[in-house]
Amino acid sequence: MSSVVATKPTSNPNSPDRAYPLEKTRNIGIAAHIDAGKTTLTERILFYTGMIHKIGEVHEGTTVTDWMEQERERGITITSAATTCFWEQKKHEGVLKLYENQKMRVNIIDTPGHVDFTAEVERSLRVLDGAIAVFCAVAGVQPQSETVWRQATKYGVPRIAFVNKMDRTGANFANAINDMRTKLKANAWPVLIPIGAEDLLKGQYDIINRKAVLYADDSSMGSTYHVEDLDDAGKAIVEPAREQLVEALCNIDPVLEDAYLNATEITPQMIKQAIRRQTIANKFVPVVGGSAFKNKGVQFLVDAVVDYLPSPIDIPPQEGHNVDNLEEKVPTPPDDAAKFIGLAFKLWSDPFVGKLVFFRVYRGKLSKGDTIYNPRTRKSDRVSRLIQIQADKREDIDTCFSGDIAAIVGLRNVTTGDTLCDEDVEIMLEPPSFPDPVISMSVEPKTKQDQEKMSIALQRLAEEDPTFRVHTDEETGQTIIAGMGELHLEIIRDRMLREFKVEANSGKPQIAYRETITKPANGDGKLIKQSGGRGQYGHVIVDVRPGERGKGVVIENKVVGGTIPKDYIPACKKGIEEAVLNGVLGGYPVIDVEVDIIDGSYHEVDSNEMAFKMAAIFAVKDAFKNASPILLEPIMKVENATPEEYQGDIMGDLNRRRGVIQGMESKNGLCHINAQVPLAEMFGYSTAIRSLSKGRSSYTMEPSHFQQVPENVKAAVLDQKGK
Repeated sequence: MSSVVATKPTSNPNSPDRAYPLEKTRNIGIAAHIDAGKTTLTERILFYTGMIHKIGEVHEGTTVTDWMEQERERGITITSAATTCFWEQKKHEGVLKLYENQKMRVNIIDTPGHVDFTAEVERSLRVLDGAIAVFCAVAGVQPQSETVWRQATKYGVPRIAFVNKMDRTGANFANAINDMRTKLKANAWPVLIPIGAEDLLKGQYDIINRKAVLYADDSSMGSTYHVEDLDDAGKAIVEPAREQLVEALCNIDPVLEDAYLNATEITPQMIKQAIRRQTIANKFVPVVGGSAFKNKGVQFLVDAVVDYLPSPIDIPPQEGHNVDNLEEKVPTPPDDAAKFIGLAFKLWSDPFVGKLVFFRVYRGKLSKGDTIYNPRTRKSDRVSRLIQIQADKREDIDTCFSGDIAAIVGLRNVTTGDTLCDEDVEIMLEPPSFPDPVISMSVEPKTKQDQEKMSIALQRLAEEDPTFRVHTDEETGQTIIAGMGELHLEIIRDRMLREFKVEANSGKPQIAYRETITKPANGDGKLIKQSGGRGQYGHVIVDVRPGERGKGVVIENKVVGGTIPKDYIPACKKGIEEAVLNGVLGGYPVIDVEVDIIDGSYHEVDSNEMAFKMAAIFAVKDAFKNASPILLEPIMKVENATPEEYQGDIMGDLNRRRGVIQGMESKNGLCHINAQVPLAEMFGYSTAIRSLSKGRSSYTMEPSHFQQVPENVKAAVLDQKGK
């Protein structure tokens, strides 16, 4: 392979045969807490852009992006769905839009809100250029809103905030913005303020252009609206908001600040350009209010997407790593004329076309018949079929270009996060990161004939979903599946039955406990076997110590003087990696430890890789016994919303479940209780709070961290493991 060379973009990165230039492309995601209205909003956008001619509803199971049977039955999004639409900003008298009368291509990914499917959000945000963060006008910033916000921040994704459900009782636009500023530390300022709220919601105030956008309550489903000058009531709202917006922008945008200090008239164009610059720089969040369900405010939200969110050429180029020198970073700016580089961010088993690999093109272009190279496996594969995704519909295409999101049919040996590139380049892009599973259960086929089918089904599902794991328990021979929550595993079992026709029985859900150590220790491991002829000899000494939380297992070779030959060091590391899979307390995986290989000895004839691997396992186990090991359990962040009269009962129940109350606040007649509770105590919680509050309480839960299991609980956990 040739060495990696950073390719400078040509003056025009667009290929002459691409239908839509890069600057007229927007790749956006719609992300939020469960039930904030993401899928409903996506459905409205598709309707107003002319991609569909009848609005589907989540509660009726008729939406385009919720196409799986399980999604339609439950009214939730489970898998992220990609869809493409086209938008042309309409001209209105006295209203400036930055891209007026230009046809823009908008690729949208609708993501799940349920914490069990957080991997879908993670991998979608990894490949998107911008996002609409949807918030409920009644609830404000909810726990999963914070999670997706942090995910977007991690990948540097610019955002627009849409305060949805302004038609609901208790809707409060100002409170939602205040929540964003306090809980998310977002520099959020309104650009489109709702006119009225609840039953009186009529439209939006465009504070940049000083106009009122009023929507007709008729059979046009929100397609009919008109723009008017402000009345006195409107001016009283818009003028102070505009002043505050300009002031906030001047604090972060030098261009607008100079104009303001020089007493230049601040025009709508100057404000919009400043918002665009600072939104793309991730220093500003424009906020839009409306109601997707009541068809008010969506069109001007799409205008804001086009005006303020970046095209693929507006954001810093992706940085890949040179495969031969991972320290060397290589920028990959979008350029159709350069060598192809893309990232596989999702795998999906399609019943009609087989295995689909969803990928984002970061540089160059890819055509049917091209050969692509995978630097991880160092293998090449031919692209036999390229398709564009429209939710559950498939459209064959010949070529995809920089900035495009498409799918390849039938690639072998590809996993989520793999880089796909031209054979002449060896670059690895940063893959998305995923959390570890927190819950597991055993599954077994109902009949012997289903055994092989179940293995194939689980393998396929594990390929698709990086947070779903499958392994066989060596002691019992049971097949164990692990995932992010009870719903996650329930959906997996449902898909096994519907898609792979496998009927399976399942055991009781088990908690994914972990082990770690609390003090440094030394371990000595030897394997000496002499039974005539060539024997086995390996001797490894290790030091172990507690590592930083969240860093995983760090292994370093500190052998000096060749006491262990260099050829055997990889075998020692393999042994350590195997040893940490089963701790010394209950056989649970060990996390957050640092292991140094410091010494050992070898035999000229009897030493081999297997002997050193086994010796390393013995050494680590020996060290762990002396390092005061402790048992860790997953702790969940729980938010319970309950009427105030049930507050005491709910808090008492949380305390009984070993919960720690983190705080409380009253909002719209409900008491929001934030707590941290061990996952082991949360089984059956939804049934319990239903009976405690006569069905009026609700809760959300997401993984927070691992924490030491109390001594009085530890014995029961280890006893259960022993059984």
